[in-house]
Amino acid sequence: MGPGSEKVKDPVCKMLVAPDQYAINYQGLDFAFCSQQCKDRFLANPHLYIGVPGEPAPKQAGQEVVKRRRLRLDQPLSASAAQQISEQLLAMMGVYAVDIAADELTITYDLLQATAEQIEATLQQAGARLGGGWGERLRRAFVHYLEDTEVASREVQPGPPGHGGHHHD
Repeated sequence: MGPGSEKVKDPVCKMLVAPDQYAINYQGLDFAFCSQQCKDRFLANPHLYIGVPGEPAPKQAGQEVVKRRRLRLDQPLSASAAQQISEQLLAMMGVYAVDIAADELTITYDLLQATAEQIEATLQQAGARLGGGWGERLRRAFVHYLEDTEVASREVQPGPPGHGGHHHD
């Protein structure tokens, strides 16, 4: 077997890829990705995919990290506009639910599959198609959301050293 013939697994989507494809070195480990999108997802939240020593990451444990973000719009969307925006968001990988009620928009998505930046970009594109300043309006609403809830918080974060375990005086 010649060099470069060994495939490696994309930590995000688990596809087998060439080791030099969208390659990065993170914390001394080499990773390769099937696409810029997977690489961006990894870089946005690496610990979701690779965990820390002794603790598997949620992706490795087959989990999902479901986020729900609720936004308030400065004016209500029409039914047809709401429909268009819902369809475009739901077409994204990792977006599970979109609820639009008058001037409130709630998006439920898996943080392991969709980044906030990707959703923001989709909202902006969907809004731009509607015209009337909706692209910027939706983007602003997403950035200045009312609330952001983790439905199931699973991200493995390395804690500060020396703060683990129980303290006995």
